[in-house]
Amino acid sequence: MAYYYRLGDIPPKRHTQFRQPDGSLYKEELVSSHGFSGIYSNLYHIHNPNTVKSIGEPKPYKWEIAKDYGLKQTHLNTSKLETTGDDYLEARRVLLMNNDVNMAICIPKQRKMDYYYKNADGDEVVFVHDGNGYMYSQFGKLRVRKGDYIVIPRTTIYRFEWEEGPLRLLIMESLGPIETVKRYRNELGQLLEHSPYCERDIRPPGELVREEAKGSYLVQIKKQGYLHQYEYAHSPMDLVGWDGFLYPYALSIHDFEPITGRIHQPPPVHQTFQAWGFVICSFVPRLFDYHPQAIPAPYNHSNIDSDEVLYYVEGNFMSRKGIDRGSFTLHMGGLPHGPHPGTVEKSIGAKETEELAVMLDTFRPLHLTTDALAFVDDKYPMSWTE
Repeated sequence: MAYYYRLGDIPPKRHTQFRQPDGSLYKEELVSSHGFSGIYSNLYHIHNPNTVKSIGEPKPYKWEIAKDYGLKQTHLNTSKLETTGDDYLEARRVLLMNNDVNMAICIPKQRKMDYYYKNADGDEVVFVHDGNGYMYSQFGKLRVRKGDYIVIPRTTIYRFEWEEGPLRLLIMESLGPIETVKRYRNELGQLLEHSPYCERDIRPPGELVREEAKGSYLVQIKKQGYLHQYEYAHSPMDLVGWDGFLYPYALSIHDFEPITGRIHQPPPVHQTFQAWGFVICSFVPRLFDYHPQAIPAPYNHSNIDSDEVLYYVEGNFMSRKGIDRGSFTLHMGGLPHGPHPGTVEKSIGAKETEELAVMLDTFRPLHLTTDALAFVDDKYPMSWTE
């Protein structure tokens, strides 16, 4: 949940007459979660949002779990990837998945989408590792930059336009809603004083972009393993206004304020978002522990009921050897993991780190997809052997 927001023109009361200059009614649309009991927004269209021009053949769009992969610590060396495909959807390569979440790398060659996309299966978080541009949706135009988490509620209709230069995206798709962390909020939903970010850091769309002309507008809708091809006679961006609590927004990893202590702090202090069955955390530049006997390197840890994925964004990761920016590590529940040999002693006396990483912790086992097998570093499970 973010906070109440509005853009454009709306009537004084919900579900009442709101007329266009020619006397016809604007078409109200309620976009709501949990039926009618969750967060929602009210949208006001020039055209009827139900008017479909044609429906094309659905295209398969799903990933297969790799069979018999086994229990082993895993490094997916995706650091040297220059592209994963031409188009935003084609370039989405899901590498890890379970019934709650999937995690994909996406490096599209094309910078401008000539269609709109709607995910009807789940919420999405798009982390912009490299790139700058704009996200256009029925909620308006959102400036997005390198380091942004873009939180996109399900059924948001959107497209991206990226500027020239490197582009690399990390995409997490969630069965449940992506939310700010509950323990950071008061009973009204406001982020508390001890939260590592606040409402000022959350950036909703800044302006409406109104497309009134009729024509042919393709919306590809992801639902149950297919991309459904819906052509409309008008743009989904035909709004004159909207208000509510449900909308896409951006939060920069650079605006996450780290929580530090005298001794090593556990990963929950880095938590940024929560969802059903998993959390997302941000490791950012920070001062190390300041107890005189502190060991900055993390201690060994046995996961009892979670799998841990780290996506390496920038910096020198002092507890790992042989891991480059843009790669993944997966440490599975049932096995201990910790610093590589020699990194614990080396860390003693260090005062700060400049590392950036995104962590996904799941509470049900994650599985590699068949796409992920091409990136498996076979030497990684034995990399703790001195």
